[in-house]
Amino acid sequence: MASSIEFKLFAPYNQGAVLTGSFTDGTDVPLEKGDDGYFRTWVDLEDGCYDYKFRVQSKSFFLEPDEWVEVIDPRAWHVNESNQTAVVQIKDGQAIVDDYVWHHDDKSLPQNDELIIYEVLVSDFSGGEADSYPRGQLKHTTEKLDYLVDLGVNAIELMPIQEFPGEQGWGYNTHFYFAVESAYGTSKDLKHLVDECHARGIRVILDIILNHSGSEAPLTKIDYTYWYRREPKDPEQNWGPEFDYDHYDDNLGLCPAQEFVKDVLRFWIAEYHIDGFRFDAVSQMGHFDFLAQLADENRRQAEPKPFYNIGELIPENPEATNLDGPLDGCWRDGFLHQIRPLLGGDEADIETVKELIDAKRSGYLGAVNAINYLSNHDHDRLMVQLANQDIFDEAAFKRAKLGAVLLMTAMGVPLIWMGEEFGAYGPKTLEPAKINWSLLENDRNRNLMEHYRGLIHLRRNNHALRTEHVEFFYADSERRVLAYVRWNDEGSRVVVVANFSNQYLADYEVRDFPQDGTWHEWMGDYDVEVHDGIWVTDLPEYEAKVLV
Repeated sequence: MASSIEFKLFAPYNQGAVLTGSFTDGTDVPLEKGDDGYFRTWVDLEDGCYDYKFRVQSKSFFLEPDEWVEVIDPRAWHVNESNQTAVVQIKDGQAIVDDYVWHHDDKSLPQNDELIIYEVLVSDFSGGEADSYPRGQLKHTTEKLDYLVDLGVNAIELMPIQEFPGEQGWGYNTHFYFAVESAYGTSKDLKHLVDECHARGIRVILDIILNHSGSEAPLTKIDYTYWYRREPKDPEQNWGPEFDYDHYDDNLGLCPAQEFVKDVLRFWIAEYHIDGFRFDAVSQMGHFDFLAQLADENRRQAEPKPFYNIGELIPENPEATNLDGPLDGCWRDGFLHQIRPLLGGDEADIETVKELIDAKRSGYLGAVNAINYLSNHDHDRLMVQLANQDIFDEAAFKRAKLGAVLLMTAMGVPLIWMGEEFGAYGPKTLEPAKINWSLLENDRNRNLMEHYRGLIHLRRNNHALRTEHVEFFYADSERRVLAYVRWNDEGSRVVVVANFSNQYLADYEVRDFPQDGTWHEWMGDYDVEVHDGIWVTDLPEYEAKVLV
């Protein structure tokens, strides 16, 4: 039995639009425009899947006046890239995204201060071992979840998975904001991934691009300057058509770019049960007032589950997370840029190390405001950086372990770029560059992964590491040794003693220890005694001791 299905296109200042599809027998179906700016028509369709697209008289400045252009529905839930159409699925007389049934919505999820985030590029993370899958897909990420659980990760941050042109690249040129990238799989594949993450207590954060879209996104062809700036705000920091959040339509009483983005975020939380967003290029986007509206609405919509609104600000701006700031947390690029010279052999300045460990010294007020990392998709992995400084083999792994200790014990939320935990060494590239999982067959790589796993377990089981409390109780600038304690008000304490020099320090006295008595050294799994505020220990070069 056929049902009447509505097709609509928001194009308030365009003169005409028609619908064509697999159900129109090659003819155009006229659309009528209402006072709300939508072109509409209704078509009787049986249950099933149908291709469709619009033709509209464009108002974009780079085309002839009222030139007819084909566009895929900018709000399409599915896109068929091979024939450049949108796809609509009808079931029980209704247009639906899919018929997925959620199974794990009742599972509790970790709060923001408990998170250990793992950044994933779906295409390079997993899968592809067989010739039929040259690049990873969402289902392959799902297959790797038990590895992440074993590692201790409780949040994954997916690099963009909204439909972008072609099958390669990172996805920061979004074309269709309501559709899952078809090269990665289906909407059901994404929902199954999110559902299985939730079953394991893992939250899913989506990297999303609100500063700009891809150059061939359908909104650019309908009426460019209605949604976008005609000229970029900063030509040197321009990656595509920039949304114009200042443009206000007096006739309809709305800001079109703002309304579009609000609908996008609502959709992903409601339809895909996303637990957080990482907003790309916030510095270029600006509009902190609007970001604050988005963040507040995201939290309200996700209730009672926690939600995390993260921003990428380069240069850093901690004010974006503090007091009246719009965001919960920001990527802290300064952590990466400060820690790499220390691990690479540059002379360690103790005050710089303190700023690295205590994010308050950089202007962050709360423990969830700063997101720290040794690497991310924008940078070469740590092993590549060390190799560039002629540091290889055991020396490189030793320094990677020291970096992991600082990452997991610093104030802030730690983020791991996929493969960093076992010493992946592929350089940054936009070309296909799948993780080499066979590295885990090597003793050094596997040992580094176990080191990360132990530190993650330490962090998850010691609330002291999830607070903003940091006290530096001992510093030896000459021999480049620093000791600090993390604590909470309930008595949890973690002490870190780090040697940033290339000298082995035997029978070294660490003074002014916060408490006498028996402590447990976490990395080596042995007890130590502290008397009169002094702990005597051997401190190997580029190594840290962790005591609880």
